[in-house]
Amino acid sequence: MRAFWILIGCVSVACGVAGIVLPLVPTTPFMLLAAFAFARSSPRLYNKLLAHPQFGPIIRNWRRDGSIDRRSKILALIVMAACICISLYMRVPSYLMLIQVLVLGAVAMFILTRPTAPRS
Repeated sequence: MRAFWILIGCVSVACGVAGIVLPLVPTTPFMLLAAFAFARSSPRLYNKLLAHPQFGPIIRNWRRDGSIDRRSKILALIVMAACICISLYMRVPSYLMLIQVLVLGAVAMFILTRPTAPRS
């Protein structure tokens, strides 16, 4: 079972790193999944992820109280709004726009209802 969780953690980190450069691939959820997997399999990898200057604070906030820092909330909402604007500009079919607006709207509501992490 340990090997399974290490594999899940490594694949999640790889997907998270890909999300840094690929639009629409989320980085944070993959890093949270990696932390979850490493916490069950490898204290060394888990601690390494927590010590990372970019991902560590996000993971610690989420594990502590399910909070998201203000900067991340704002950035996520801007990117979602930009995706909708780009789709409108590209004249995406109405049914796809509806799906996109519903999904991104639900994600935005989730983000906005999470506590805001205190400043470090």
